Amino acid sequence: MPSLPDVEIMTIGDELLYGQVIDTNSAFMGQELAKLGLRVRQITSVSDRADEIVAALDLARQRAQVVLMTGGLGPTKDDLTKHVLARYFGAELVLHQATLEHVEGIFRRFNRPMLDVNRQQALVPANCQVLFNAVGTAPGMWFESQQTVFVSMPGVPHEMKYLMTHEVLPRLQQHFRTPPIEHVVVQTIGLGESFLAQQIEAWEAALPPNVKLAYLPYLGGVRLRLTGHDDGQPNLRARMEALLPSLQELLGEHIFAEGEIKLEEAVGQLLLQRGLTVGTAESCTGGLLAHRLTSVPGSSRYFQGSVIAYSNDIKVRELDVKPETLATHGAVSEATVAEMAEGLRRRLGVDVALATSGIAGPEGGTPEKPVGTICFAYADAHRTVTRQISFDRGRQLNVEYTTTMALNLLRQEVVK
Repeated sequence: MPSLPDVEIMTIGDELLYGQVIDTNSAFMGQELAKLGLRVRQITSVSDRADEIVAALDLARQRAQVVLMTGGLGPTKDDLTKHVLARYFGAELVLHQATLEHVEGIFRRFNRPMLDVNRQQALVPANCQVLFNAVGTAPGMWFESQQTVFVSMPGVPHEMKYLMTHEVLPRLQQHFRTPPIEHVVVQTIGLGESFLAQQIEAWEAALPPNVKLAYLPYLGGVRLRLTGHDDGQPNLRARMEALLPSLQELLGEHIFAEGEIKLEEAVGQLLLQRGLTVGTAESCTGGLLAHRLTSVPGSSRYFQGSVIAYSNDIKVRELDVKPETLATHGAVSEATVAEMAEGLRRRLGVDVALATSGIAGPEGGTPEKPVGTICFAYADAHRTVTRQISFDRGRQLNVEYTTTMALNLLRQEVVK
């Protein structure tokens, strides 16, 4: 197998170093590069200072054969990347006519005057290959210097993603003649990474030499990613997929999907297949459960509505929770979430309902019910199923974990 280039990602901008903007660009680029078999060796963040950008470029060319930069291409004075690159590669800035016409067209469509600073967006170093940015005003730039490829892209995420997808990745694949590579992803839930690894240890050890397994944990589960490299034999992907039935036998219902599918998408597909409607009654999750269900395109075909019942009065008035249930068992109890789910199902006329209630923290816990005590329930026309868990990783993670576990309960019950 030919050696593949090392990649370094360089993000430019004081706002990243101050924590005012979260760097999501690097995660996207790393994921997309991995699909080509290209590995990111380092991620560097640099301030909006010319000398620091130059120093970072000097170091990057020593470590990597591909340097992907984002940021610093806007029209304001603090956007220095283009000017630094022109000096670094010994070129003058020249007007790129196609980019100018594109920028002018954008301003005409929005019926806005085009200022001189906007015109300067069409200036590029004379020795770069211009990468057309169809969704923004700043073009990308491709340089080749001493066997290293340097690419500069805007820091605006949707512009970077467009350029990566339509310009950068195809050029990298062609430039380095990357060998065929296949990825097969299996989504699991309910087993921690170490328990999962132990359970499939023998299966993993028996994988072909050209297929590698990566464990990618997330809150509540693990993505298993098989990466297969060309071994000169046909049907690489089919041979990789033939490995999955034996994995399914080992993990059973802990596998909820194959491919890059979120849990809420898998649940939505099940509801559609079975012609079921769903609603949510939420206390501690505050609408996050409904949000995740409705984040899936087409969810209006199965999601009907939600009641956020934070107070006991709302639980009684809108969800028909009995006052004596609250008095005897408390708001955070399996008895209460059972009545919340059943009440919501009747009120909304849905086929299945989910309910959540818990002590998310950081306050509100008691010795009997400490912070992280969570109850959730599933109800349909035939049965009600409840769960109680104890999970305290801070308020936000408590809420997110509860939502994931409630969705998984829905998945498990719908397939019965």
